[in-house]
Amino acid sequence: MLEAFAEAKKGYQEGGIPIGSVLVYKDKIIGRGHNKRVQEGSVILHGEMDALQNAGRQNAKVYQECTLYTTLSPCPMCSGAILLYKIPRVVIGENRTFLGEEKLLLERGVQIEVINNSECIDLMEKFIKEKPELWNEDIGEIE
Repeated sequence: MLEAFAEAKKGYQEGGIPIGSVLVYKDKIIGRGHNKRVQEGSVILHGEMDALQNAGRQNAKVYQECTLYTTLSPCPMCSGAILLYKIPRVVIGENRTFLGEEKLLLERGVQIEVINNSECIDLMEKFIKEKPELWNEDIGEIE
């Protein structure tokens, strides 16, 4: 989770949305990333998607032995990728500022661990307070 949080901080320092993720296979990080919607003008580069992208093409069996660490509860898009690649375990930094599709993941057999890390919570709360319009844009809320 420390590496995922480092990615989230990098995104925040770049002026983006502070969500980070790492994909771990056999105790080794094979992909890391952070939300780059702002930095790259992307509609799909959430932290989890960026980590998957940066892991490159992998054999399906690799994904099926991975753990995805993410600083925030995965949204529907990222949860879909988790299900598509059959990633069996997701460790979530926090789900207080946003509750993603954890129920769907659990129903589909994904092991979920929510640690509610105070640093993850504090960074998201700070970001949401500073840039509510950007946060609402990212999660689709209408003001």
